Amino acid sequence: MSKVITGRMTHRHEGELVVFHIGMQINRWWRPDLWMPAFFAMPRMLRELSIDPDSGMLGYHLLFGAGGPYVVQYWSSVDKLYAYASNPSQEHRPAWTAFNRAARKAPGAVGVWHETFRVDTAESVYVSTKPMGLSKATELVEVGRRQDRAQARFADGRTEAGSTLTTVHLAPPT
Repeated sequence: MSKVITGRMTHRHEGELVVFHIGMQINRWWRPDLWMPAFFAMPRMLRELSIDPDSGMLGYHLLFGAGGPYVVQYWSSVDKLYAYASNPSQEHRPAWTAFNRAARKAPGAVGVWHETFRVDTAESVYVSTKPMGLSKATELVEVGRRQDRAQARFADGRTEAGSTLTTVHLAPPT
């Protein structure tokens, strides 16, 4: 179990930064035969990505929302994210195919969604928390005197994408 780190911490990251949200909306809870296969596919994907340092996934955080589970993932590039998603020899592509096959049998029973953001600037602060979120996925560092205010951390939080982009990119759902 992670230990609480006292004091004010922030993250540090050099290079491209992508935040990927992916989730499931369970519309018919009484039909676990329709949603459980997708539900159990995600841990396999996360495990596969976590043990491969070249996958591009920097880290993730599991959450539960009003409609069902979702995952916030941090990636080193959009290209690596999409390469994983389309690779037929890895866990995602067969799971996506199986989900689509099941979804055709019972339209509307289970929904899936994702949002992809290429981040040009990121600011964070963690006060007396366990390592989490962006700081767990990248590098956890102490907030310095120069970064005491959120605006200063934001100004220092330029990523590689920030050198060429000025907006957050949203990818359409697939």
